[in-house]
Amino acid sequence: MSRTTFDLDALRSFVTGMELGSFAKASERLGRSTSAVSAQLKKLEDQAGTAIFRKAGRGLMLTEAGEVMLGYARRLIDLNDEAASAVRDVELEGWVRLGLQEDFGEMVLPQVLGRFARAHPKVKIEARITRSQELAERVVTGNLDLALAWDNGAAPPNSDAVADVQLRWIGPANVDIADWHVSPLPLVSLEAPCLLRTIATERLDRADRPWRLAFSSPSLAGIWAAVAAGLGLTIRTDIGLPPTVKALSSDTTGLPALPKIGLRLHRKDAEADPVTQRLADILLQAAHAALPGNQGQARLRSVA
Repeated sequence: MSRTTFDLDALRSFVTGMELGSFAKASERLGRSTSAVSAQLKKLEDQAGTAIFRKAGRGLMLTEAGEVMLGYARRLIDLNDEAASAVRDVELEGWVRLGLQEDFGEMVLPQVLGRFARAHPKVKIEARITRSQELAERVVTGNLDLALAWDNGAAPPNSDAVADVQLRWIGPANVDIADWHVSPLPLVSLEAPCLLRTIATERLDRADRPWRLAFSSPSLAGIWAAVAAGLGLTIRTDIGLPPTVKALSSDTTGLPALPKIGLRLHRKDAEADPVTQRLADILLQAAHAALPGNQGQARLRSVA
């Protein structure tokens, strides 16, 4: 029986297109023509022996086989890049200080640390998980080398946009929709100052919806516990939600619509050293994979 060996370049184009939501953008990112990317995708479907995409309005969606392929494609590319980095930078040594927003602590940090440590066992990492404002400040003051944090509206130097992520109203997993038509609406929030708390109260005020602060906590774990207990609603993204809570639809609850929030990668230096740059690459790959819609559900706006 013949074995199929998937083309890694084709897999990379596939994954990049899904992450960017467009294979036209993927061709620009990878420095390839749109026709070349189109040919790679066709080759990938031929190798898979089944359709990876299906029509969805003006765009395309992944088939069930495509969703399975996407998961394996990410793993194959990650392993390839890890191997290339380990061989090329076998003597890489040093120390790097990493900061993460709490939402990414459980989902992204273990993956990032594991991949980096396997490839560069001589490098020491110091990780700090805290709130966005503190992370950005610590990078600016030189106390962190890298940080992944929500955009608070400031524009510090050496900061790059990663993605815009939809904010959602979050309630307990067993929520009764009728419970959230009460007035004033009970809110659960991090202690002030809190960017998301400000967004929630401003949106409610604009909608003339009375609210009260039912519970505040210095940590995200406290927020999840309070929401799960039914003390009130909070706002976050879909990233890192525990099974005890769930995102609610503004349409069914009558709650005001929420905006998207920017995710940014902050760097201490404009030109990072090899250790920091390698960690930044792994961090960005893991962050993109964790974003909503990057598990095979994203609609491609344009396809080469």
